[in-house]
Amino acid sequence: MSKRIDVDDLNVYYSDFLAVEGVSMNIEPKAITALIGPSGCGKSTFLRTLNRMHEVIPGARVTGKATLDGEDLYGPQVDPVAVRRHIGMVFQRPNPFPTMSIADNVLAGVRLNSKRLSKSQAEETVETSLRGANLWNEVKDRLDRPGSSLSGGQQQRLCIARAIAVKPDVLLMDEPCSALDPISTLAIEDLMHELKSDYTIVIVTHNMQQAARVSDRTAFFNIAGTGKPGKLIEMDDTTVMFSSPREKATEDYISGRFG
Repeated sequence: MSKRIDVDDLNVYYSDFLAVEGVSMNIEPKAITALIGPSGCGKSTFLRTLNRMHEVIPGARVTGKATLDGEDLYGPQVDPVAVRRHIGMVFQRPNPFPTMSIADNVLAGVRLNSKRLSKSQAEETVETSLRGANLWNEVKDRLDRPGSSLSGGQQQRLCIARAIAVKPDVLLMDEPCSALDPISTLAIEDLMHELKSDYTIVIVTHNMQQAARVSDRTAFFNIAGTGKPGKLIEMDDTTVMFSSPREKATEDYISGRFG
Protein backbone atom coordinates (compact mmCIF):
# COMPACT_ATOMS: atom_id res chain seq x y z
CA MET A 1 0.00 0.00 0.00
CA SER A 2 2.33 2.74 1.19
CA LYS A 3 4.85 4.24 -1.19
CA ARG A 4 7.76 6.64 -1.07
CA ILE A 5 7.73 10.15 -2.43
CA ASP A 6 10.86 11.72 -3.87
CA VAL A 7 11.02 15.46 -4.45
CA ASP A 8 13.83 17.06 -6.43
CA ASP A 9 14.40 20.81 -6.69
CA LEU A 10 10.71 21.68 -6.41
CA ASN A 11 9.71 25.32 -6.84
CA VAL A 12 6.15 26.50 -6.27
CA TYR A 13 4.86 29.65 -7.93
CA TYR A 14 1.63 31.57 -7.56
CA SER A 15 1.67 33.50 -10.85
CA ASP A 16 5.05 35.29 -10.66
CA PHE A 17 5.51 34.92 -6.91
CA LEU A 18 7.95 32.20 -5.88
CA ALA A 19 6.39 30.77 -2.71
CA VAL A 20 8.64 27.76 -2.10
CA GLU A 21 12.13 27.37 -3.54
CA GLY A 22 14.34 24.42 -4.34
CA VAL A 23 12.94 21.71 -2.07
CA SER A 24 14.53 18.26 -2.37
CA MET A 25 13.58 15.48 0.03
CA ASN A 26 12.78 11.79 0.27
CA ILE A 27 9.62 10.85 2.14
CA GLU A 28 9.90 7.30 3.43
CA PRO A 29 7.07 4.76 3.23
CA LYS A 30 5.35 3.54 6.39
CA ALA A 31 6.76 6.43 8.38
CA ILE A 32 5.53 9.81 9.58
CA THR A 33 7.35 12.86 8.24
CA ALA A 34 6.65 16.14 10.06
CA LEU A 35 7.04 19.53 8.37
CA ILE A 36 7.77 22.28 10.89
CA GLY A 37 8.68 25.95 10.68
CA PRO A 38 7.28 29.45 11.31
CA SER A 39 4.01 30.63 9.77
CA GLY A 40 4.25 31.57 6.12
CA CYS A 41 7.35 29.51 5.38
CA GLY A 42 5.66 27.33 2.76
CA LYS A 43 5.00 24.11 4.72
CA SER A 44 1.32 23.83 3.77
CA THR A 45 1.98 25.04 0.24
CA PHE A 46 4.62 22.35 -0.19
CA LEU A 47 2.33 19.71 1.35
CA ARG A 48 -0.40 20.60 -1.14
CA THR A 49 1.96 20.18 -4.10
CA LEU A 50 2.33 16.50 -3.18
CA ASN A 51 -1.25 15.79 -4.28
CA ARG A 52 -1.66 18.84 -6.52
CA MET A 53 -4.23 20.43 -4.20
CA HIS A 54 -2.46 23.78 -4.62
CA GLU A 55 -3.71 23.83 -8.22
CA VAL A 56 -7.17 24.85 -7.03
CA ILE A 57 -5.63 28.35 -6.69
CA PRO A 58 -5.46 30.07 -10.10
CA GLY A 59 -1.94 30.74 -11.35
CA ALA A 60 -0.33 28.04 -9.20
CA ARG A 61 2.39 26.01 -10.89
CA VAL A 62 5.49 24.04 -10.01
CA THR A 63 8.86 23.33 -11.55
CA GLY A 64 11.13 20.49 -10.53
CA LYS A 65 10.12 16.93 -9.85
CA ALA A 66 7.92 14.96 -7.49
CA THR A 67 7.49 11.20 -7.89
CA LEU A 68 5.45 8.52 -6.14
CA ASP A 69 7.42 5.27 -6.32
CA GLY A 70 9.17 6.62 -9.41
CA GLU A 71 5.99 7.80 -11.17
CA ASP A 72 6.04 11.50 -12.04
CA LEU A 73 3.14 13.20 -10.22
CA TYR A 74 3.33 16.06 -12.72
CA GLY A 75 3.74 14.02 -15.91
CA PRO A 76 1.91 15.37 -18.98
CA GLN A 77 -0.53 12.45 -19.02
CA VAL A 78 -1.19 12.49 -15.27
CA ASP A 79 -4.69 13.40 -14.07
CA PRO A 80 -4.58 15.45 -10.81
CA VAL A 81 -7.76 13.70 -9.63
CA ALA A 82 -6.01 10.34 -10.02
CA VAL A 83 -3.07 11.70 -7.99
CA ARG A 84 -5.47 12.61 -5.16
CA ARG A 85 -6.85 9.08 -5.15
CA HIS A 86 -3.38 7.80 -4.28
CA ILE A 87 -2.48 10.71 -2.00
CA GLY A 88 -5.29 11.61 0.40
CA MET A 89 -5.54 14.79 2.44
CA VAL A 90 -6.88 15.74 5.86
CA PHE A 91 -7.29 19.47 6.48
CA GLN A 92 -6.76 21.74 9.45
CA ARG A 93 -10.44 22.13 10.27
CA PRO A 94 -12.61 19.04 10.28
CA ASN A 95 -14.77 19.35 7.16
CA PRO A 96 -17.37 16.60 7.03
CA PHE A 97 -20.18 17.31 4.58
CA PRO A 98 -22.78 18.70 7.00
CA THR A 99 -25.88 17.46 5.21
CA MET A 100 -24.51 13.93 4.72
CA SER A 101 -24.85 11.10 7.20
CA ILE A 102 -21.77 9.68 8.93
CA ALA A 103 -21.86 6.67 6.58
CA ASP A 104 -22.28 8.82 3.45
CA ASN A 105 -19.37 11.02 4.55
CA VAL A 106 -17.12 7.96 4.65
CA LEU A 107 -18.27 6.89 1.18
CA ALA A 108 -18.15 10.37 -0.40
CA GLY A 109 -14.68 9.98 -1.94
CA VAL A 110 -15.30 6.42 -3.09
CA ARG A 111 -18.50 7.48 -4.84
CA LEU A 112 -16.80 10.54 -6.32
CA ASN A 113 -14.41 8.14 -8.01
CA SER A 114 -17.56 6.74 -9.68
CA LYS A 115 -17.29 3.35 -8.09
CA ARG A 116 -20.60 1.54 -7.98
CA LEU A 117 -20.83 -0.17 -4.61
CA SER A 118 -23.26 -2.89 -3.64
CA LYS A 119 -25.00 -2.42 -0.30
CA SER A 120 -22.72 -5.00 1.32
CA GLN A 121 -19.58 -3.41 -0.17
CA ALA A 122 -20.70 0.00 1.06
CA GLU A 123 -21.35 -1.32 4.57
CA GLU A 124 -17.98 -3.08 4.63
CA THR A 125 -16.15 0.05 3.42
CA VAL A 126 -17.88 2.18 6.06
CA GLU A 127 -17.03 -0.23 8.89
CA THR A 128 -13.44 -0.87 7.77
CA SER A 129 -12.70 2.84 7.32
CA LEU A 130 -14.30 3.87 10.62
CA ARG A 131 -12.40 1.10 12.42
CA GLY A 132 -9.25 2.31 10.69
CA ALA A 133 -9.95 5.80 12.05
CA ASN A 134 -10.72 4.50 15.57
CA LEU A 135 -14.28 5.78 15.35
CA TRP A 136 -16.42 2.69 14.72
CA ASN A 137 -17.33 1.90 18.32
CA GLU A 138 -18.40 5.49 18.97
CA VAL A 139 -20.69 5.84 15.94
CA LYS A 140 -21.78 2.37 14.83
CA ASP A 141 -25.29 2.82 16.25
CA ARG A 142 -25.88 6.19 14.57
CA LEU A 143 -24.40 5.93 11.10
CA ASP A 144 -27.43 7.68 9.61
CA ARG A 145 -26.96 10.79 11.78
CA PRO A 146 -25.35 13.82 10.12
CA GLY A 147 -21.54 14.01 10.24
CA SER A 148 -21.90 17.47 11.76
CA SER A 149 -23.54 15.94 14.87
CA LEU A 150 -20.16 14.62 16.03
CA SER A 151 -17.67 16.43 18.29
CA GLY A 152 -14.71 18.21 16.71
CA GLY A 153 -12.29 15.38 17.42
CA GLN A 154 -14.76 12.82 16.09
CA GLN A 155 -15.35 14.93 12.97
CA GLN A 156 -11.61 14.96 12.30
CA ARG A 157 -11.46 11.17 12.65
CA LEU A 158 -14.47 10.96 10.31
CA CYS A 159 -12.47 12.99 7.77
CA ILE A 160 -9.56 10.56 8.20
CA ALA A 161 -11.99 7.66 7.65
CA ARG A 162 -13.20 9.40 4.47
CA ALA A 163 -9.60 9.81 3.30
CA ILE A 164 -8.64 6.17 3.89
CA ALA A 165 -11.87 4.77 2.39
CA VAL A 166 -10.47 5.32 -1.12
CA LYS A 167 -7.42 3.22 -0.13
CA PRO A 168 -4.71 5.79 -0.82
CA ASP A 169 -0.97 5.10 -0.53
CA VAL A 170 -0.14 8.38 1.22
CA LEU A 171 -1.97 10.52 3.77
CA LEU A 172 -1.22 14.24 3.97
CA MET A 173 -2.34 16.03 7.14
CA ASP A 174 -2.29 19.81 7.32
CA GLU A 175 -2.23 20.70 11.03
CA PRO A 176 -4.91 18.07 11.74
CA CYS A 177 -5.05 18.85 15.47
CA SER A 178 -4.85 22.64 15.54
CA ALA A 179 -8.61 23.04 16.03
CA LEU A 180 -8.88 20.24 18.61
CA ASP A 181 -8.69 19.97 22.40
CA PRO A 182 -5.77 18.05 24.03
CA ILE A 183 -7.71 14.78 24.48
CA SER A 184 -8.86 14.73 20.85
CA THR A 185 -5.33 15.64 19.80
CA LEU A 186 -3.91 12.60 21.59
CA ALA A 187 -6.56 10.41 19.95
CA ILE A 188 -5.45 11.64 16.51
CA GLU A 189 -1.77 11.16 17.41
CA ASP A 190 -2.43 7.58 18.56
CA LEU A 191 -4.31 7.00 15.33
CA MET A 192 -1.36 8.27 13.26
CA HIS A 193 0.90 5.74 14.94
CA GLU A 194 -1.51 2.97 13.97
CA LEU A 195 -2.01 4.22 10.41
CA LYS A 196 1.68 4.40 9.59
CA SER A 197 1.88 0.60 9.38
CA ASP A 198 -0.24 0.95 6.22
CA TYR A 199 0.43 4.45 4.92
CA THR A 200 3.13 6.98 4.19
CA ILE A 201 2.12 9.99 6.32
CA VAL A 202 3.21 13.63 6.00
CA ILE A 203 2.01 16.07 8.64
CA VAL A 204 2.36 19.84 8.91
CA THR A 205 2.38 20.93 12.54
CA HIS A 206 3.12 24.08 14.54
CA ASN A 207 3.35 22.01 17.69
CA MET A 208 6.96 21.05 18.41
CA GLN A 209 5.96 18.50 21.05
CA GLN A 210 3.63 16.87 18.54
CA ALA A 211 6.35 16.64 15.91
CA ALA A 212 8.67 15.10 18.49
CA ARG A 213 6.00 12.63 19.65
CA VAL A 214 4.58 11.38 16.39
CA SER A 215 7.12 11.71 13.60
CA ASP A 216 9.99 9.51 12.47
CA ARG A 217 11.58 12.24 10.37
CA THR A 218 11.30 16.02 10.62
CA ALA A 219 11.85 18.68 7.96
CA PHE A 220 12.40 22.30 9.03
CA PHE A 221 11.27 25.04 6.64
CA ASN A 222 12.15 28.70 7.08
CA ILE A 223 11.78 32.02 5.32
CA ALA A 224 14.30 34.86 5.10
CA GLY A 225 11.61 37.54 5.33
CA THR A 226 8.22 38.67 4.07
CA GLY A 227 7.90 38.20 0.32
CA LYS A 228 10.82 35.77 0.22
CA PRO A 229 10.31 32.11 -0.71
CA GLY A 230 10.10 29.36 1.88
CA LYS A 231 12.99 26.91 1.84
CA LEU A 232 13.81 23.54 3.35
CA ILE A 233 16.64 24.22 5.81
CA GLU A 234 17.34 20.68 6.94
CA MET A 235 15.75 17.29 7.36
CA ASP A 236 16.77 14.31 9.50
CA ASP A 237 15.50 11.66 11.86
CA THR A 238 13.31 13.39 14.42
CA THR A 239 15.51 12.37 17.37
CA VAL A 240 18.52 13.95 15.65
CA MET A 241 16.63 17.12 14.66
CA PHE A 242 15.43 17.68 18.22
CA SER A 243 18.71 16.83 19.95
CA SER A 244 21.47 18.00 17.61
CA PRO A 245 20.30 19.86 14.50
CA ARG A 246 23.03 20.98 12.12
CA GLU A 247 21.70 24.49 11.53
CA LYS A 248 21.48 27.23 14.13
CA ALA A 249 18.12 28.43 12.73
CA THR A 250 16.66 24.97 13.35
CA GLU A 251 17.93 24.91 16.90
CA ASP A 252 16.56 28.41 17.57
CA TYR A 253 13.15 27.45 16.21
CA ILE A 254 12.89 24.15 18.05
CA SER A 255 14.01 25.68 21.33
CA GLY A 256 11.47 28.50 20.98
CA ARG A 257 13.94 31.34 20.52
CA PHE A 258 12.10 32.58 17.45
CA GLY A 259 8.99 31.91 15.40
